[in-house]
Amino acid sequence: MEIGDKLPEVLGKDQDGQLIKLSDFKGKKLVLYTYPKDMTSGCTNEACNLRDNYQRFLDKDYAVVGVSIQDEKSHKKFIDKHQLPFPLIADTDKKLVEELGVYGEKKMYGRTYMGTFRTTFVTDENGVIEKIFTPKQIKVKEHAEQILGE
Repeated sequence: MEIGDKLPEVLGKDQDGQLIKLSDFKGKKLVLYTYPKDMTSGCTNEACNLRDNYQRFLDKDYAVVGVSIQDEKSHKKFIDKHQLPFPLIADTDKKLVEELGVYGEKKMYGRTYMGTFRTTFVTDENGVIEKIFTPKQIKVKEHAEQILGE
C-alpha cells in the first residue's frame, strides 16, 4: 500500500470476534497501526503511548486500530493488561498484513524469520492513505505525537 491508495474494506476481526470494516470509520481519519507481537516491550510502549494520547485522537476525529497476527485471546490479554481503549485486529491468517505489504522476512540477532513490520497508516475520512510511518521512522514512546504532528 502507498499514499493515495484506499485501505481494503474488510480489515478483519477484533479481539471479540467482531468484524471491522473500513466503512465503520467513514467520516473519521483512521490510524491503522501494525505491530509485531503482543506483550513485547516495543509493542507495549507503542500501544501505551497511543492509549495515553487516545483522547487527543478522538478530539481530532481519529479512530485508532491495531493489527498483529496474534489471536483474539492474546489480544484480549494485551488489552486487559494495558487498558487499551481501541480494538486490535487478530490477523491470524495474515491476510491484512500481507495486503498492506507489512509482512515479510526479518532478521534479528543473526536469525532470519517471517514477521510483521511495525508500520502505521493514517487515512483521510474516506479511507485513503495520507501518511505512512515506516519501521525506521516510528519512535514507539512518541508515536502519537508523530502521527498528530506535534
